[in-house]
Amino acid sequence: MNIVDNLRCIRDRMNAAALRAGRDPSEVRLLAVSKTQSAKAVSEAARAGQGLFGENYVQELTAKAADIVEPVEWHFIGALQSNKVKHLVNLVTTIHSVDRLSLAEEISRQWGKTGNTCDILLEVNIAGETTKGGATADNLLALTRDVARLPCLRIRGLMTMPPFFDDQEAARPYFQELRRLARVIAAAGVPGVEMRELSMGMSGDFEVAIEEGATLVRVGTALFGERNYHR
Repeated sequence: MNIVDNLRCIRDRMNAAALRAGRDPSEVRLLAVSKTQSAKAVSEAARAGQGLFGENYVQELTAKAADIVEPVEWHFIGALQSNKVKHLVNLVTTIHSVDRLSLAEEISRQWGKTGNTCDILLEVNIAGETTKGGATADNLLALTRDVARLPCLRIRGLMTMPPFFDDQEAARPYFQELRRLARVIAAAGVPGVEMRELSMGMSGDFEVAIEEGATLVRVGTALFGERNYHR
């Protein structure tokens, strides 16, 4: 199968998962994870109707974006060092991986130079894995309050990445917990904070994530095939 066929298949599966959960399929967006894929592959997906793409590495994103002529929207989804934030200004619309106040402060500072505002998601490390970033569930509300005071960003929701499981059902409790945490944050009524987005679910478990409330699913391998490390 090619990218066009893969995209059609993924969208069919997304729609079916939403309907199983009694949700409107239009509530869920596909974020095509294009890390290590070529600009040619991104362009092919864009021409097939995919408009939203996510990248994990700043240098790769800036180089790739320069080669894309199609009108696409970029999100940054990987671990982000504060000293790399300046390279994302005027390039990405949303950063999914904000997990500490110092990073949020730098995003606000860099976007403030342009007079614009950046949408962000707070990353939560629900499983407590030391190899992954993310705030803990216990300090999420405090982080939300601190970040919400910054002037040039908007908290739009939460992101998580559960451990890898062969059985996607094993990831369901982590998705349920992120949705619960979003309700807690929403109920706190922090000014300017919205819990409109839940970024969760990847190629192996996006259907379960949709059943549990995902609004953004991050799918790479199922769309593009195995990662291309020699592009």
